[in-house]
Amino acid sequence: MSTQTKYLLQESQMPKFWYNIQADLPKPAPAVLHPGTLQPIGPDDLAPLFPMSLIMQEVSTEREIEIPEPVREVFRLWRPAPLFRAHRLEQVLGTPAKIYYKYEGVSPAGSHKPNSAIPQAWYNAQAGVKRLVTETGAGQWGSSLALAGQLFGLDVTIYQVRVSYDQKPYRRALMETYGAR
Repeated sequence: MSTQTKYLLQESQMPKFWYNIQADLPKPAPAVLHPGTLQPIGPDDLAPLFPMSLIMQEVSTEREIEIPEPVREVFRLWRPAPLFRAHRLEQVLGTPAKIYYKYEGVSPAGSHKPNSAIPQAWYNAQAGVKRLVTETGAGQWGSSLALAGQLFGLDVTIYQVRVSYDQKPYRRALMETYGAR
């Protein structure tokens, strides 16, 4: 008899809320400091960069933050991601702990990064933002934001590290396929 290694959730089992660790910390996390003033940042400092709905999530201490239905609908394209139990790693470590990992390569961008890019693009589109600009190293974030921009009708411009731009033309092609420049 073998032990189960792969776990596949049904779409109906996908979470409807993000878990916010701030609610369960023994004391609040240290404040992020403004690089110019070295004082704790506030919503006004973040407003030029992020929609207020994202800023409010960042400062929230609520345990659960609802995942908007349009975001969950996009997530259903590749989620729930398969979950695997690392039996051999447990054995090598000699631990009684059960260790699991998710395989995120099933996403349209090939990584876990659309899990963040999709909601960020959606919240920006809801706030009336029309254009996003970002940077990317090897191209995973750029591919993810390009996908998200295409799904929510946003114009996306991506600046990529030169060495990756030259050595990873498939990433550049993927970003362009999703409509980014």
